[in-house]
Amino acid sequence: MNRTIKEATVQRYHYDRKDQLEAHLANFITAYNYARRLKTLKGLTPYEYIYFQPERIKLNLLQQMPGLNT
Repeated sequence: MNRTIKEATVQRYHYDRKDQLEAHLANFITAYNYARRLKTLKGLTPYEYIYFQPERIKLNLLQQMPGLNT
């Protein structure tokens, strides 16, 4: 992933509008966080951790229901 950061910081991009910059930055950060291996997860990416141990992720479906202020 460090190589990706170095390559992305060397390249120059030109944006016509601020929202284009924000969208590109959000995409880059999402991809970086998705592929980043974490020491606390024993070297797994968050996706790999959830994939290999789905029983550890517990969802309370009552919290997922849309309410009045959504």
